[in-house]
Amino acid sequence: MRNRLSRALPVAVAVLAAVAALPACAATAAVPEPVPHTAPAADHATYIVTVRENSDPTEVADRVGATPLHIYRTVLHGFAARLSPEQVAALRAMPDVESVEEDGPASGDNAPGHDEHWGWEPGGR
Repeated sequence: MRNRLSRALPVAVAVLAAVAALPACAATAAVPEPVPHTAPAADHATYIVTVRENSDPTEVADRVGATPLHIYRTVLHGFAARLSPEQVAALRAMPDVESVEEDGPASGDNAPGHDEHWGWEPGGR
């Protein structure tokens, strides 16, 4: 038993030494560099970005270097962020992005088709 252990130990040390000698970059060569995040410019508009259900909103934002102000996962599936025109264009070109809309005020009485839906006519009763 002692003889087997004395033979196995040098082999184990040699294997560990070979693994430790591998360059560190070999282990990370396939991992792409992330896009650096930049502070959202105050002059950039805020957008609501809706992504497909099978996409991660945080990962989509990372791909264009956006810093989400909010992640939506309940009613919407997406994020809000201040975006440059270049980021807006890049997001609109992505197949897993459903919409990119500039944020703004909304209310129930100015929805498209609201008048027809409720039967209200201008000047009517």
